[in-house]
Amino acid sequence: MRQGWSLALVSALSGVILFVGATETSAQAPEADHPVRALPIKSIEAIDRVWSGHKVGFALAAGPRRIYVGYYDADRRLTIAQRDRAGSAWTYVKLDTWLGWDSHNYVAMAIDPAGQLHVMANMHSEPLIYFRTSGTDDARDLRRRPNMIAPDDEARVTYPVFLHDADGRLVVKYRSGRSGSGDEIYNLFDPGADTWRRLLDAPLASGEGQRNAYFVGPVLGPDKMFHIVWVWRDSPDAATNHDLSYARSRDLIHWERSDGAPLALPITLGQAEIVDPVPVRGGMINNNTVLGFDSAGRPIVTYHRFDAAGDTQIYLARREAAGWRTVQVSRWKGFRWDFGGPGSLAGRVQVGAVRPLAGGRLVVPVIRDGRSLELVVDEASLAFVEERPVAGLADQMAARYPPSADMRFNVLPLSIGPTENYALAWATRPPNRDRPTEDIPAPTTLRLVELQSPRP
Repeated sequence: MRQGWSLALVSALSGVILFVGATETSAQAPEADHPVRALPIKSIEAIDRVWSGHKVGFALAAGPRRIYVGYYDADRRLTIAQRDRAGSAWTYVKLDTWLGWDSHNYVAMAIDPAGQLHVMANMHSEPLIYFRTSGTDDARDLRRRPNMIAPDDEARVTYPVFLHDADGRLVVKYRSGRSGSGDEIYNLFDPGADTWRRLLDAPLASGEGQRNAYFVGPVLGPDKMFHIVWVWRDSPDAATNHDLSYARSRDLIHWERSDGAPLALPITLGQAEIVDPVPVRGGMINNNTVLGFDSAGRPIVTYHRFDAAGDTQIYLARREAAGWRTVQVSRWKGFRWDFGGPGSLAGRVQVGAVRPLAGGRLVVPVIRDGRSLELVVDEASLAFVEERPVAGLADQMAARYPPSADMRFNVLPLSIGPTENYALAWATRPPNRDRPTEDIPAPTTLRLVELQSPRP
């Protein structure tokens, strides 16, 4: 078992605000004829008062001794709160960076195999902002580091994501460049040398100066391989996403197509494996392409696009023996999320990873206009079975602590081993295309929720 666990939060990919994992938002309780199926909550504890003026991702991590929370406090200052796993008193560490209005500038945090804490935050095509402890798991020892490896690649950093490879080593990936023209960089941390080095000699993908790739993953699948999906985007205009793509790897170094054919790095549009050739302005948005797996371990991508009538619909793409099969699994009429332009959008649709149900079915989590739904499909055929409203942890928190009318609850889960399940919960306004609002709302309370199983 690894010495530390972390969930690297991906939020605010340009043009939409979404979170990898089971993160959800909710502003409303379910209707009376659909009662809340409450998750069993063991405890709730307040951590701090936090910035609520716009949505931006926070972070939650746990090591053998401590739990860590990364967030922007009521004064928008990057803060790390820590407490012992068995304790109740929080220690607060204030770091020297402050949030503006950009919803891209989420917090990423992880623990390396030596127990050291790593934090990256507050970057949207900005010079690297990175903090690390040295030889300790105490957040009070965090120090700002001017660079990881190459200052040239770290001059315009966005979307940092920490993950662990198959051997438990800490990896970080980020975009170097800007929307429409950026490369995906992977670095590996060496605790013995106390330094970072390149994991990949070349960027994972390159837009050749004409576009860039927006990734979700890598996700470690049941086959012990890392799976990754992405869309290509031609400019800062969110409507220019196109061509849902896929690759996999056993070691995060050697990448291949779903049929095992090797891919040379960097992957370009011309050599990428296209899952669905969604055109520009086809209704697909970056980061709303999420990987899950069926009961046989086959990768399934959940995403949305326009149907032939121009309505927004949810689609599944599964890798089968003959190749990728795409199926429309929603049956919506007259609903169209017609997004576009730069900046962070208040997304009308959020999709989650498909998961198996008993009885040969799959469930597809969806949030549409603040309402939590599940689309149930037949696993063998991917045929639509039913759409049903559900209530998750965000709904429970909204019912227990009603937010103001213009705010929604955000939830970030973290599972520690097989039995410990935690989540962060806090209420904010939605994104405002990274622009200031006319007023400043009061701070809201950030809470740590401990759950019995199942996880949120």
